[in-house]
Amino acid sequence: MGRAQEKGADAVIERILLVVRKDLQLGPRSPIFLWVLILPFLITIMLQVAFGNLFESTPRLGIVDQGSSTVTTSVEAVDGIELTLLDDVDDLKRKVEANDLDAGLVLQPDFDAALQSGARPPLEFYVGGESLASNRVILAVTTVDIIREVEGSTPPVDVEVVALGKEGDPISVRLVPFITVYALLIAGVFLPSFSLADEREKRTLDALVVSPVRLSEVVVAKGILGFVLAIAMAVMTLWLNGALTAEILPLLIVLMVGGLLLVEVGLAYGTASKDINAVFALIKGTGFILLAPTIFYIFPDWPQWIARLFPTYWVINPIYEITINDGQLSDVAGELAIAFVVIVALAFVVAMLTRRLRTKLATT
Repeated sequence: MGRAQEKGADAVIERILLVVRKDLQLGPRSPIFLWVLILPFLITIMLQVAFGNLFESTPRLGIVDQGSSTVTTSVEAVDGIELTLLDDVDDLKRKVEANDLDAGLVLQPDFDAALQSGARPPLEFYVGGESLASNRVILAVTTVDIIREVEGSTPPVDVEVVALGKEGDPISVRLVPFITVYALLIAGVFLPSFSLADEREKRTLDALVVSPVRLSEVVVAKGILGFVLAIAMAVMTLWLNGALTAEILPLLIVLMVGGLLLVEVGLAYGTASKDINAVFALIKGTGFILLAPTIFYIFPDWPQWIARLFPTYWVINPIYEITINDGQLSDVAGELAIAFVVIVALAFVVAMLTRRLRTKLATT
């Protein structure tokens, strides 16, 4: 009995791998398959154009110079700082608060003369609440050093650093959950669902009724291919955008949990749909639910508890904690446990839909 079961298991694995191999051979002919492969590059290009590199941005300093100070000239000569000269203090504050500038500096009239006479002139220095902490430090230290050079001794001014806007991660960092989950979604949801629907529409699944390959094995094969590509594309997307900074093992674990959940969603879509149009309708109707939690990272002022109502939150937040906050698996263990509950529930749904589809194929 043991040998018979072992041979049966080997036969099942062989048939599943056969379907996977067939899909890999035919994959390049599919627009969806090609879209999965080029997605990381498209996301990277869009983000680089819109926001620049996610984690390597040039410090941006704005100066309102009311007296032609040599401080401005010295800042212009510093490599690695993007300088913007403005005429209005209120305009400077608005740009800093809107995160168009990392910091703003206001130099009073006769600032240099006051320094050289030994006075302590006021110095207004504003920083953006959403600017990178590293950029704030660079600009603050650079400003103090230049002023020290102008005066020729220890810092002669009282620098008051005022944060404008709520403290938080830059918008580029808050986009990490979106780009990662989108890569997982395209490979994990689109690929299995469209592949199953395409085969059903072309009636190639009907041949399974009289072939050794079972429908459940085809579904598993579609899921395996989608899962592997989902993880690969998520890692590729993070790497291309300079966000692959976390420890690789915890990151892979949370990505695998997220990939498994989204693959099951894709298999549910594919087994429930009679054709590709039906898959499109399902994705259009429910796609917002899958991506909705990522919006709450982009807009942190929104009530964050709402994000917890969506099932994908329990894999999206672990990805955020691991990649952005250098979290460990122990920090997200509770969320991953809830994600596993969702995965188990989806497994039952996929199994039920697969049985229903098998019955339909047998009766047509």
